[in-house]
Amino acid sequence: MNTRLATRLRVMFSALLFVLLTPTAGAEPLKIGYSDWPGWVAWEVALDKGWFQEAGVDVKFEWFDYVASMDAFAAGQLDAVSMTNGDALVTGASGAESVMILINDYSNGNDMVIGAPGIESLAALKGKKIGVEIGFVDHLLLLNGLKKAGMSETDVELVNVPTNETPQVLASGEVDAVCAWQPNSGSALQLVPGSKPIYTSADEPGLIYDVLSVSPESLAAKRDQWLKVLKVWYRVVDYVRDPATHEDAVNIMAARVGVPPAEYRTFLAGTRLLTLQEARAHFLKGGGFSSLYGSSQIADDFNIANKVYKRPQPVGAYIDPSLIGAL
Repeated sequence: MNTRLATRLRVMFSALLFVLLTPTAGAEPLKIGYSDWPGWVAWEVALDKGWFQEAGVDVKFEWFDYVASMDAFAAGQLDAVSMTNGDALVTGASGAESVMILINDYSNGNDMVIGAPGIESLAALKGKKIGVEIGFVDHLLLLNGLKKAGMSETDVELVNVPTNETPQVLASGEVDAVCAWQPNSGSALQLVPGSKPIYTSADEPGLIYDVLSVSPESLAAKRDQWLKVLKVWYRVVDYVRDPATHEDAVNIMAARVGVPPAEYRTFLAGTRLLTLQEARAHFLKGGGFSSLYGSSQIADDFNIANKVYKRPQPVGAYIDPSLIGAL
């Protein structure tokens, strides 16, 4: 073989290897929106460790304020977004359909009804004012708590307050309690000495599931890539929950949101990250909060009752347990 032919063959072989080992020209990474919630900040561990590259999946995580992340998904700027199961129904009702393929966690105490000093129980709120963002998930938390206390919404006076303003409103004395999630709930407790949680999401596990919800189009076109994303997630869960690596995970997560690790541990403690086995149990069809289906149906009923949207959503169409089943 002459030198020119050998050189040409080497060039052709190198070009073939490049094509085989390099993502298709113009191929876009999976774009995932996430925001400041421990169950979603945990993705930062995988990003820090390079686990997506190891898994062979090209992803781009984009950081948002929570509501802005859902707006970006609705505008078609993201393949998937981290949100609650109830908010997945809300975005879908407005035209941005999605499919929940992963339960990151359920809130296990981070969502709170916080009583002002002297308020020791939900029963003590009868006839009093409660600051809550009406139509959002902690409104549902409040209603569930009132029901357990033998009361209803008519027994209290609701004051519509954006969740990020609840600490200041509680401190002002304008209300007797507020409903908020971390970090706002923690801020309220720090800002108002003597205030305390009188009902939390730990009292009703499964009332608030935090999920990864993917556009149907992206899921259909890149199912194998999403399966790799899920595999990486359960590597994250193992790392966070393992006592030997927990501290490193906390440091990574705390650095992402600019909070001291000692403070962030309390946020993480109120978030139940689910193992694969635990998640499979919550993906089983059933009624009540122990099932993603049942919890989402309750959220749908709540959304209709509070005129968040007009028509009931087909809850089952929003949930796909098959990827979890394939792991």
